[in-house]
Amino acid sequence: MDPDSPNSDNLRSWGKFVATCLIGGVVVTLGATALLASSSSPYHGDSQLPLGISFRRRKKKPVRVYMDGCFDMMHYGHCNALRQARALGDQLVVGVVSDAEIIVNKGPPVTPLHERMIMVKAVKWVDEVIPDAPYAITEDFMKKLFDEYNIDYIIHGDDPCVLPDGTDAYALAKKAGRYKQIKRTEGVSSTDIVGRMLLCVRERSINESHNHSSLQRQFSHGHGQKFDDGGSGSGTRVSHFLPTSRRIVQFSNGKGPGQDARIVYIDGAFDLFHAGHVEILRLAKEHGDFLFVGIHTDQTVSAKRGVHRPIMNLHERSLSVLACRYVDEVIIGAPWEVSRDMITTFNISLVVHGTVAENDDFQKESGNPYDVPISMGIFKVLDSPLDITTTTIIKRIVANHEAYQKRNEKKAASEKRYYEGKSFVTGD
Repeated sequence: MDPDSPNSDNLRSWGKFVATCLIGGVVVTLGATALLASSSSPYHGDSQLPLGISFRRRKKKPVRVYMDGCFDMMHYGHCNALRQARALGDQLVVGVVSDAEIIVNKGPPVTPLHERMIMVKAVKWVDEVIPDAPYAITEDFMKKLFDEYNIDYIIHGDDPCVLPDGTDAYALAKKAGRYKQIKRTEGVSSTDIVGRMLLCVRERSINESHNHSSLQRQFSHGHGQKFDDGGSGSGTRVSHFLPTSRRIVQFSNGKGPGQDARIVYIDGAFDLFHAGHVEILRLAKEHGDFLFVGIHTDQTVSAKRGVHRPIMNLHERSLSVLACRYVDEVIIGAPWEVSRDMITTFNISLVVHGTVAENDDFQKESGNPYDVPISMGIFKVLDSPLDITTTTIIKRIVANHEAYQKRNEKKAASEKRYYEGKSFVTGD
């Protein structure tokens, strides 16, 4: 273009205009329409602006945060950690540690990698998952996080993560100034949950005829000894989970179904929330627009499953279910029988039940809990994608009792030190 031409003058004028109006990354458009509409200007419309200039607001780069973990026996504490991590950025990338790394650093995992991947992907605050993440963040892996995954910050809880050689697993991230800390969720850990099951097994073997119904209530309400070694040194910590209304709000979606939504209902204990639960909830959600999940009371579960169940109390189970991305709402303490009044109250279109469940012979019972929806023609049995139940998880613990006993003995000491020496940490 001729530098002395009128069009060249227009270009220079336009450049000065843009330069003076570029404020905070936003091109101010005041008067631009008239300027562009001028017959002397060759630029008519956004697509013909010089140098790629656009009136659209420039997109701010999303802050990407990374959190890793074993996520074995995944529980509401894990979910709350992921929720807090997500709040520190715009996108949360989660690394799931491999089975081999867990075995070397902690002992055998209860749930294999593919099940742990299902669990983590289902958490509604997670945007991306990296399988087979290393237990310790090496310099090479940290570089990969920064360069390939565009991670801005690495997140971990306020509880120490010490490697077998005694070093801090997050020392490199801290040194790089790319580390942020969140508050650990009180009252639960995978070690604690395994310990609850080991304690149940031990008590049952001591005296099968004794009524152990108080055991679950101790877990639920924090009664009994703070640390019970039972002569085995297992260091099982009785749960001191204190449910608050704010925590339930934090986990809730905060919105109801739309006016014409097809509402699906599924109920159960959802004890030791696992991959089988996640997959049947995913399938249930595919049958409608809004998924209601009924969670049975501790008393109902004990009556139907035995005095040692549930392992997790009602509020713990409710939070685990609420964290699942396929769930829209839960009924905390749902009735065993699905009544007509309940169907009407919640405008339920379909009631579903999986083929793999603790109570899979419900239709043979007198007083079938689904009699009403069956009579209304709104009941459907779904083929469960995974053959896993809460009993499956408990059997894994029992089958490897000695290995998990040793694993818990190693972990119990560090957890005890954490609780005895902990101080208040802001945020949750």
